[in-house]
Amino acid sequence: MVIKDGIKTMKGAKVIINTLKSLGVDTIFGYPGGIVLDLYDELYSQSDIKHILVRHEQSAVHAAEGYARVTGKCGVSLVTSGPGATNTVSGIVNAYLDGYPVVVLTGQVFKNLIGKDAFQEANICDITKSCTKKVFQVTNANDLQKTLQNAFSVAMSGKKGPVVVDLSRNVLSEFVEYNEQLNSCVEKFPTFSEQDVNKVLDRIKAAKRPVIVSGGGVAHSGAEDELLKFSDALNIPVVATMMGVGTFPQENKNYFGMIGIFGDKVANQILKESDLIISLGARFNDRITCMFKDCNLAEKFIQIDINPLELGRVIDGIDSVCADIKEFLSALNTLSTSIDFDRWLSEAQSLKTLNLPSKKSTNMLYSFEVVQQIEKFTKDKNVIFTSEVGQHMLWAVQNLSLNKDRKILLSGGSGTMGFGFPAGIGAAVAFPEKTVVCISGDGSFQMNLEELAVCKDYNLNVKIMILNNGYLGMVRQLQEKSYGGRYSETKISNPDFLKLAESYGIGARRVSSFNEIEDALTCAFSTDGPYVVEFVVEPMELL
Repeated sequence: MVIKDGIKTMKGAKVIINTLKSLGVDTIFGYPGGIVLDLYDELYSQSDIKHILVRHEQSAVHAAEGYARVTGKCGVSLVTSGPGATNTVSGIVNAYLDGYPVVVLTGQVFKNLIGKDAFQEANICDITKSCTKKVFQVTNANDLQKTLQNAFSVAMSGKKGPVVVDLSRNVLSEFVEYNEQLNSCVEKFPTFSEQDVNKVLDRIKAAKRPVIVSGGGVAHSGAEDELLKFSDALNIPVVATMMGVGTFPQENKNYFGMIGIFGDKVANQILKESDLIISLGARFNDRITCMFKDCNLAEKFIQIDINPLELGRVIDGIDSVCADIKEFLSALNTLSTSIDFDRWLSEAQSLKTLNLPSKKSTNMLYSFEVVQQIEKFTKDKNVIFTSEVGQHMLWAVQNLSLNKDRKILLSGGSGTMGFGFPAGIGAAVAFPEKTVVCISGDGSFQMNLEELAVCKDYNLNVKIMILNNGYLGMVRQLQEKSYGGRYSETKISNPDFLKLAESYGIGARRVSSFNEIEDALTCAFSTDGPYVVEFVVEPMELL
């Protein structure tokens, strides 16, 4: 703190740290570099904000997103300029498409050097404009406090998402006044009316076979209880998008599974046979719509979404309402009605025979039975699941029992290999008392396996379950289906995962038969801190 002309001032770096504290930030995931050393020096001198040192900047954003997903708070990552900033892009895209709030602080060269190809300069603002809610560049330290507060407001308002704040080197060392009373702007979104609620209810009253599609917006809004109450009161079948899995209890009689190309047959069939689709916070991307080319979804489609830009973007339906899902369902639940779709629910339940159980064609261990055993073993445990991207993600979704308290963190819109493990790190940092179970393939795990160091350094309670089939399984399956089994560059080599884990000082087990699974899981869960279990599974298994 410096007093000049009677005014108290402080370094821009300290303004940033103090502002983050005032915004409730208690954790930053980052990786240092020369440009941002003033910030790291300020972090060194305080104890309110914990810094988690990752091993790659992509992981910093994924971990911040994982933290945001389980806490409901805004995740924060901090990286240096140039390659430090550009390495965050995959993480930013992932958070953008799935709608989770992350503020990414990137270092930038001195103001007078911007645009002159200075050492480690990259125009991260232009690079990320298409995959963020907003981008700010701060070149004057007087703008730091207000910009940061606005960045958090944008990230957390409406449909949440990532925001980049690019900080030129000079603002970190300049001395400016810090205003403890400064308030941020709040983004305002349209509010729905009683007429909106009534028009949706009238559509439901006129229907004979309605279905609710629960999307990621239900999770973002925290509307799981309201959805359960609404469905149970009217006996309306519920299906989910991938990002909506777990928003409705899967053991409930009204739940029929996930829709889309890798969804449940019964869920897709119910959507086809319905005469009204009530879409709650679902984007209906191409992975869903490709299954309904023979069905005009638009003529029976009602969309409720907090993002006005989402309404009618993919399916221009018969009605739409811009609203927070929880608030809208709460209003809908207050309206007394004697509607009951019990007969339609019974018809839908009769379709469940379409979901055939998985079968084995060899004596090797199969991925689906590994996940089934993980489900059985963790049924009564306080766990958070995460998954990498590939066949294993679909086996996880299909075989785990999920609800609002038993979540799984998935990369839905982007399908980012390398997301699940660092996202699990973020979840473990947020809730050290819980066990995080990361289900991964051998290909996905190699995207960010260096983060084993983070698990060891902070003794994080992350159990990594690697389903090793020696292939990029999802791509290989597509090659089998569409390219005559010409497996071009999808058979992969792997490190010895046990030796890899042990080189980081982490315990590990290898499992190659069914009767070894329980002992391995018992060992993993009884070990304090991280643990790796490698399951050697059938390489040609299909979804």
